[in-house]
Amino acid sequence: MRDTAAKIAVVLMNLGGPVGPESIRPFLESLFGDPAILPLPGPLRRPLAWILASARLRTAKAHYALIGGGSPLLEETMSQAIALKTELLMLLDAADVEVFIAMRHAPPSTGATAIDVSEFEPDHVVLLPLYPQFSTTTTASSLSAWQAMYTGPGENHPICCWYDNPGLVEAHAELIDRTWKAAGSPKVRLLFSAHGLPKSVIEGGDPYQWQVEATSARVGEYLGSSWDWQVCYQSRVGPMKWLAPSTPQAIAQAAEDGVGVLIDPIAFVSEHVETLVELDYDYRRLAGKLGVRPYLRVPAVGTSATLIAGLARAVVAALGRHVEGPDGVFCPTRFGRCGRDRVQETAR
Repeated sequence: MRDTAAKIAVVLMNLGGPVGPESIRPFLESLFGDPAILPLPGPLRRPLAWILASARLRTAKAHYALIGGGSPLLEETMSQAIALKTELLMLLDAADVEVFIAMRHAPPSTGATAIDVSEFEPDHVVLLPLYPQFSTTTTASSLSAWQAMYTGPGENHPICCWYDNPGLVEAHAELIDRTWKAAGSPKVRLLFSAHGLPKSVIEGGDPYQWQVEATSARVGEYLGSSWDWQVCYQSRVGPMKWLAPSTPQAIAQAAEDGVGVLIDPIAFVSEHVETLVELDYDYRRLAGKLGVRPYLRVPAVGTSATLIAGLARAVVAALGRHVEGPDGVFCPTRFGRCGRDRVQETAR
């Protein structure tokens, strides 16, 4: 790596979440108002976002009430930022390193963080979306927002994805093994549950599904051939066709096959409403009704030392690149909407 005495800003990007009941509606309106989520002209998208937020508000409030009224995502991301900075200072002992947080649809906003980073006056800015697997609906949206809002100094080094990062793979495997052994090593099917997407997004060239399955395969390989595992997708909303099988379908199949389930949130690095409500309440209740026992859930990788070490190495590797790239290898060329096509957009 070059320029080890530089000032380095690392920006952790994530979706964000409401911190309390009063911020649920603004979060939903921002989420549905994202052109990456609703690819419509602004005059059509904004009123539709308001309608969708209104329709989802009651359910969202009920879900967040189950976990204290708001999302723990910001607090968990702050912990990850502290852990990552500590690791980076050990790797780059001559550098001045600061880790910032930019949430796409909640404070601290991308715009506010762009100002903070600019005032830091970095020589290098490493953009690290906390979505391991690239999607136009998440990673691309966050990187585009940064490109539009950051006018400060420093060379940008965007990491478009890190689906095969060794630290990510090993952290999942460690937590899976620990959860399974703590339950007495029962007979279970390991379900890698990822947030779903409409099939139309994938058919448009988005590599998300391929990357989720690649991460899962790497974890499965790390665990060993004795494990029975499959990939499934959660959080479906609306009438469109979504990625399959859904997590409820996978649980139902486990019931038919007479095995318990061990669910790993393969696409989530922090706990939030999708893990704490869907996995811990909704799907646990479904498993109970179907007679699926045991029902076990692996925690999100969070501040796992293995994960943080892997992310630190990814940051160091990114500093040696002048363009956007993955931590690892690009996905196959058949995916026309991966980070490969955003190199000229985001790199400075």
